[in-house]
Amino acid sequence: MKMPPTVTLNELSALYDVFFIDQFGVLRGGEVAYAGASQALVHLKAQGKTIVILSNSGRSGPYNISRLAKLGFDSSSFDRFVTSGDVAPALLESGLLPIERSKSTRCLTIASGEDRSLADNLGFSSVDTAEEADLVIISGSETERIPLASYRALLLPAAKRGVPCICTNPDVHKLVGETLLPAAGTIAALYEEMGGKVTRIGKPYVDIYRHAHALCGHPDKARIVAIGDSLEHDVIGAATFGIDSALTLTGLQAHVSEAALLAQMQEGQIAPRYLLGSFVWIE
Repeated sequence: MKMPPTVTLNELSALYDVFFIDQFGVLRGGEVAYAGASQALVHLKAQGKTIVILSNSGRSGPYNISRLAKLGFDSSSFDRFVTSGDVAPALLESGLLPIERSKSTRCLTIASGEDRSLADNLGFSSVDTAEEADLVIISGSETERIPLASYRALLLPAAKRGVPCICTNPDVHKLVGETLLPAAGTIAALYEEMGGKVTRIGKPYVDIYRHAHALCGHPDKARIVAIGDSLEHDVIGAATFGIDSALTLTGLQAHVSEAALLAQMQEGQIAPRYLLGSFVWIE
C-alpha cells in the first residue's frame, strides 16, 4: 500500500460538488477554531458547493451550529449540520431502532456536562442510576475527570439486566488539548463487554451518511467527498457508504508520522483517496 496523494482544498473543489466535512479535528480542536478553517468554508461555498458538516456529536445540529458561531464560523458557509444526535430520533421514529418509544421509558444518559437533550427530545424521563433505567444513551464522555472504572461500575447493573443502549457518539478517542483520551465509543465497548447490547449511530455507520445524502437530494456518490481526521470513522465510513475521502493531517493525525500513518493504513487495509494537510483555502 502506498501513501495517497496530498492535495489542497482548492484541488478537491475542482473534483467534487458535495462535501461531507467532519467538525472536530478538521474545523476545530476543542473550543478553538483552526486557523483559516472558517474562511476556507466561505471560499468553498462560494464555488457553489453543497457542504454538510457531519459530526459524531450526541447533541443536535442547531446546538453545534451555535457553538461554531461562537468560534467565528458563518452559518451561511454550509448547507446542513448533521449530527448522530439528530439521526437517532429519525431512526427511532421510522422504527429502524430496536427501541420502543414510550413516555414511560426511563433513560440514563452518559454525556459531557449535564446534557440529556436526546432523552428530552424523545420524551423520555431521565434517571440517575442504572438500576432504574429502561434505556441507556451514551452520547459523550468526561474521561478527563472520570475514570473508565467509574463508568463501568455505574453501567454494570443495566448491562446485567440487558437494558438496551444507544451510542450516539461512536468515537473511540477524543482530543483534550493535545491529550488522547477514551471517548463515548470506548464506554459503549465497555457496556458490551459487560453483556449489554449497543446500537451505534454515527460515523462509520451508514445511517448518518444516508441521512445526509437524502438531505442533499441524493446526489451522485461519485461527486461526494468526505473530509475527516479519523481512519476509523471518517475514512472507513466513507468507504462503506461508497464515496471518496480525504484525511486531514490535523486533529487525531496532528502528531502522527508518515511511517506510522502508513502502518495504520496497512494494518486496517483502508486508505483515503487523498491526504489533506489542513482545511485551508489557498488564495
